[in-house]
Amino acid sequence: MQVMVRGVAQSGVRLANERTVLGLIAIGPGSSNADVARLSGLGAQTTSRIISELEERGLILRGQVLRGRRGQPATPLFINPNGAFCIGVEIGWRHFEVVLIDMAGVSARPVRYYYDWPDATTLLQRVAEEVVRLRDSLTNQQRAHLVGVGLATPTDIEKHVELTGAPPEQATLWRDTNIAAKLAAATGLEVEWHNDGHAATWAELIAQAHPRMRNFAYFQLGSAVGGGLVIDGGFGEGGCRPAELGSIMICDGLSAPTFIHFLAALDSLSTAVVAAGGKRPSGDPQTWDWDGLESVVEPWSDKAGEALARGIQGIRATIEIEAAVIDGPMPDHLLERVIARTNHHLTRIPVFSHQHPPAVRGRAGGSGAAVGAAQLLMFDRFFSRAWNLMAT
Repeated sequence: MQVMVRGVAQSGVRLANERTVLGLIAIGPGSSNADVARLSGLGAQTTSRIISELEERGLILRGQVLRGRRGQPATPLFINPNGAFCIGVEIGWRHFEVVLIDMAGVSARPVRYYYDWPDATTLLQRVAEEVVRLRDSLTNQQRAHLVGVGLATPTDIEKHVELTGAPPEQATLWRDTNIAAKLAAATGLEVEWHNDGHAATWAELIAQAHPRMRNFAYFQLGSAVGGGLVIDGGFGEGGCRPAELGSIMICDGLSAPTFIHFLAALDSLSTAVVAAGGKRPSGDPQTWDWDGLESVVEPWSDKAGEALARGIQGIRATIEIEAAVIDGPMPDHLLERVIARTNHHLTRIPVFSHQHPPAVRGRAGGSGAAVGAAQLLMFDRFFSRAWNLMAT
């Protein structure tokens, strides 16, 4: 992997250089002082000084000295997981989740609650209580390094909340609610908001193994379909972009045009169950009666796969992506089936010039939005604003 993150060796840019060095160690764990100096473009003495200062602040750790190689023995450098913590929160259409993230991006202590629809009069208080409970469970040292709350929600909840079955007045209540400000006031913590699809895409980017894909589309199949795009292997501003992939319109010539949301989201499966005379599933999708739902799941997964394939085709017509990553808070067997049907339908779509990219399984999992929101806040606080990962 070639990593390009350029530092600036000029007076007055100390913070920028610290972020560059810290970022290089984060994306290249085990790098040595010499590696960081070479990749950042900073001088050896400048790099050594910055690394020493970061170590003193408890943000990085030194590993065992590596001997038996050419040249001077190298000491591998790593992010200190205990250097900082962040709480991630996702408020979704039918659930909320609260999770703790350490500086190395590892999540712990997840709590998830389900509901039929998001109630603006009670939901934020319930979320705040869980955030405070998690904060108070930390040690004094961990609380001293808690940077705040990364919050992920759908954009403009008020515009679509009635689709969940919520009473009409909920649209007005959500329109008049500043979610981030209200959560900050209730918890006393800094709160940074992100679109849920963007946050989940970020978590997927972080979770991918090296070498990372340079360009991919990400679909998060939850109650709705969240999504995002990763362009040119980029972290930072512009590299990981929010995108309303669930709003891509699908038309197969046999039925009225509709959105991917209404064909590939879990809510579309629930709607199909009701249409077949069943009861709408509720709670954790992992515990739904999947054997009893099989007669509905089979046609739904095929329609979902076709919708996703057509959406991928449209994306590929405008952006050169290596793959479409599909993930979501659903059982493995269902996710694998949807991916298989997506790839099946991709093979049936005519190719005009370039081959269609494959659909592959994601690594972030169903907690991607909460985890990604916390990681984004951590990134904004500590790391470089202009990373560019060149996967080879």
